[in-house]
Amino acid sequence: MEYALVAVAGIVVIVAAAAWAPRLGVAAPLILVVVGVGYSLIPGVPPIELEPDVILYGVLPPLLYAAAITVPFVDFRRNLSTITLLSVVLVVASALITGFLLHLILPGLGLAAAIALGAVISPPDVVAATSIAKRMGLPARLVSILEGEGLVNDATALVLLRAAIAASALVARGETFVVWSALGDFAYALSVAVVIGLVTGVIAVWVRRKLDNPMLDTAISFAVPFIAFLPAEELHGSGVISVVVAGLYSGHQSAKALTPQSRISERFNWRTLQFVLENGVFLLMGAQISTIISNVHADDLSVDKAILLGVVLTGVLIVVRYAFVIPLVFVMRGQVRNFDARDSMLQKALERMRAMAGMGERFERRREGVERRIDRRRNDLAQLRAEGLGLRGGVILGWAGMRGVVTLAAAQSLPRSTPYYEQLVLIAFTVAISTLLLQGSTLPILIRAVGIRGTDRASDRRELAALLEEMSVAGIAVLDRSEVEVEGVEVGRSVVARVREDTLLAVSSAWERAEHADEEDGLQRSPHQQYRSLRREVLAAERDVLLEARAQGTYPSRILQRAQSLLDLEQARLEQLDTGGRVEE
Repeated sequence: MEYALVAVAGIVVIVAAAAWAPRLGVAAPLILVVVGVGYSLIPGVPPIELEPDVILYGVLPPLLYAAAITVPFVDFRRNLSTITLLSVVLVVASALITGFLLHLILPGLGLAAAIALGAVISPPDVVAATSIAKRMGLPARLVSILEGEGLVNDATALVLLRAAIAASALVARGETFVVWSALGDFAYALSVAVVIGLVTGVIAVWVRRKLDNPMLDTAISFAVPFIAFLPAEELHGSGVISVVVAGLYSGHQSAKALTPQSRISERFNWRTLQFVLENGVFLLMGAQISTIISNVHADDLSVDKAILLGVVLTGVLIVVRYAFVIPLVFVMRGQVRNFDARDSMLQKALERMRAMAGMGERFERRREGVERRIDRRRNDLAQLRAEGLGLRGGVILGWAGMRGVVTLAAAQSLPRSTPYYEQLVLIAFTVAISTLLLQGSTLPILIRAVGIRGTDRASDRRELAALLEEMSVAGIAVLDRSEVEVEGVEVGRSVVARVREDTLLAVSSAWERAEHADEEDGLQRSPHQQYRSLRREVLAAERDVLLEARAQGTYPSRILQRAQSLLDLEQARLEQLDTGGRVEE
């Protein structure tokens, strides 16, 4: 009963923190950590102890999947080299450096066991960072890199943790640990994970394509992360990478494989689940502090010294991240200078391919495929050039290294026989909470101080209008045929005119917003804005009648629900038109 009340109170606190965070100007995870710490200090409250497997096997897979299906695959692919360096090389370097320091500071702690803790505290959890980044309008490429890093770095940390624990066990038995064997295990874990994740994603999309019920479609999607995670872990692969691959594939294919209703249902249900889980973990982090401190035996290493050591390691991790990120930014800027030459080479290759037209159907298909790949590569270069990551972006990227979910669970998954076990768990929690409170609370200040500029709203509006216009050209071409038929029945001219008007409405509205990007008063006087305002008043009147009919019981509930759905869809369409100038998730 006590735990049920705590769970209910936890959900209420999560919602309240999320509601108040924008007004306070801080990220909700920071508030929740502080509230959790405050809860743990209340005398007599039930202590919260959670097995690490609950986080690693029950919470982490759906969290990763929810993030992966919303990350644009194109952005992930374009920034793959940067993401790989941050999520693999930087995590390994951080684990080795902090592990070596722990080995020197704590007598009796073997190097392998110290590196195991280094692996625990090395992967950043970018939930708080990306929430701040999106709220403050940071450049899209910077946000994409942070999101991609958060998806992959957990896998590196957990595989490294597994290898370090195995090495520690070998050393304890007097056997020799071979580094090359560990590298082979890492390659095996990665390969198995990619295969299982891809197969899971393909099968999941195929099954969901066959379902015509959005509720069933979304329900089956809840099983996908576990279907990807568990077999990969059982075969000693990386369950994290498997889930990420399945999520990236499913999210990328959803635009053409799923119905609009299924996509809407999936988006809102997964966002809700992600919101509860990730914020619940941050609340749990703070709430476990008193329990962790009470388990520390001062004979080996006092609580004060363990916390101090955690703070020192926090500083070391920040320095290591900046020592890695700043040179990386200069390398990326050097790559941008080479884009023009590479673009010229690709353009010449494209012209040569187009000059080879008319050499047979089979060759034509191959030529078109090569042309598409060259065009895609040129578009990648153009986008990377336009979204270059400067030194100011590097400063933000270096400071966005807060720890979180994996650090919480992985620390408690260390073998109980590890020397200083309780102190190591406390050190890991100190690193996680200190990075969240220090970096998370000051990141908005740093963003304003460096003056980094995000996406150009006016430019976004123009690009959106251009895309919608390009889409509408294909749609209008259907209506320009001499005879328009639907399922073999000729459509009347009045219907064609009505569809044409609806098709052009979104385009006209988008160009209107682009032209009045900096003139809110002018936008209010524009015809389409007036149309939406008047249509919204009509919908409000219709909704009043619906609510009165529901109160009076005039119509059956099923009829009322259908009418409610129609009103909701129309309201959502108007809101989408109103936010046409903002590119949102």
